[in-house]
Amino acid sequence: MIAGSRRLRAVPDPHAVEATDEHLLTRTARGDQDAYAELYARIAGPVYGMVRRVVRDPAQSEEVAQEVLLEVWRKAARYDPDRAAAKTWIFTIAHRRAVDRVRREQSTRNRHDRAAIANHKPSSDVVADEVSTRAEHEQVREALDALTEIQREAVELAYYGGNTYREVADLLGIPLGTAKTRLRDGLIRLRDALEVTG
Repeated sequence: MIAGSRRLRAVPDPHAVEATDEHLLTRTARGDQDAYAELYARIAGPVYGMVRRVVRDPAQSEEVAQEVLLEVWRKAARYDPDRAAAKTWIFTIAHRRAVDRVRREQSTRNRHDRAAIANHKPSSDVVADEVSTRAEHEQVREALDALTEIQREAVELAYYGGNTYREVADLLGIPLGTAKTRLRDGLIRLRDALEVTG
């Protein structure tokens, strides 16, 4: 190098034009791997983002995005630049694949749900349980009707109203001991009545 001379740097060609997606896709259709690599670098992120919005699950979204990018490589020859922009064509493939994955997953879930329902054997007859429960409720109602009014009032406040002994006494305006006696006597009569009907 001559002393004092300046080092030459590569100057970008002002006439060089960056290849369009359409051009890269057309070259990809002819098997140009470099064109596909450049196209891939441009579209991989946006394709994943679009798929993720539909599929939601990150791992499945990655799978679908890879399927889309492989399909772009395989089917590039089907692309018609007169019908759509390259990105539109690619995103149409991506959207279709994403929707297919969501439908397939939903179908699988539905099939599992149906199988679970079909294989589910109730522990006992639901109708029999309901009839039995209603009969028990009727027995309790009849047993309550057999109590004296003051016993029934105390029992209902404690067990249906969820009140403590102290609260029952306060609500009835009676001493705590009297409330306890009424409840005890009422529960004994209830037990006896239910044993007879049971």
